[in-house]
Amino acid sequence: MKTFGLYEEGFLAACTINGGGTGGGSGGGGGSGSGVGTTWTLRNLGNPLFGVTYGNGLFVAVGRRGTILTSPDGVDWTARTSPASNNLNGVTYGNGLFVAVGKYGTILTSPDGVDWTARTSPTGDWLLGVTYGNGLFVAVGEVGTILTSPDGVDWTARTSPASNDLKGVTYGNGLFVAVGRWGTILTSPDGVDWTARTSGTGDWLLGVTYGNGLFVAVGGGDTILTSPDGVDWTARTSGRGNSLYGVTYGNGTFVAVGYRGAILTSP
Repeated sequence: MKTFGLYEEGFLAACTINGGGTGGGSGGGGGSGSGVGTTWTLRNLGNPLFGVTYGNGLFVAVGRRGTILTSPDGVDWTARTSPASNNLNGVTYGNGLFVAVGKYGTILTSPDGVDWTARTSPTGDWLLGVTYGNGLFVAVGEVGTILTSPDGVDWTARTSPASNDLKGVTYGNGLFVAVGRWGTILTSPDGVDWTARTSGTGDWLLGVTYGNGLFVAVGGGDTILTSPDGVDWTARTSGRGNSLYGVTYGNGTFVAVGYRGAILTSP
């Protein structure tokens, strides 16, 4: 499951897509040409929200000052008590557990999205993205930080070949892929041993997903990169010129979102 969020002061516009997407990270009921994903509604929820995911029949959104919201339908949202006062930047769901990460190494877990527990983190650096795949949670963040956990509770810092901030991470086809500032791309088959890859761009990469046999990374300056294996990357163009902040895959379609509400799709 892959999710993304668009956020501005006090608003959330989010999309989750099910059906065909295997990249996790930080997607939900794909339709069959019935208009799902065509009409969008902006919900006013208060604090800025920086991440959203879906699991076990529940949407969970996280954001500024430890904000946690849940919704069974994406329309009606309930604020939950958070053990964190720091910004929460990313959230994912895997193996029956929600995991949220954020500022100063904050890590929270919940089995139901309602009751949350703060976990001990091996870093004080900001964590900016989190995913689940192959029985492992992987969180990434500032200065190349990479953490892994088999259960969301006990976390281990991993050696990173990057010193740039890592903005996003996904899993697909037996491979974790993390992306970040200045075109940074890292890959790992197990979340432990990571290799730096050549991206061909110096733009910031802000989001990454996997679907239909393809990794797609997006970022500043309308950057779109694709790769069948996470190793060799090809630059694509949309011709729109907007920076792109997130990307997901589901129901046979890649969806990228970005500056000034840009939403791009690719079959």
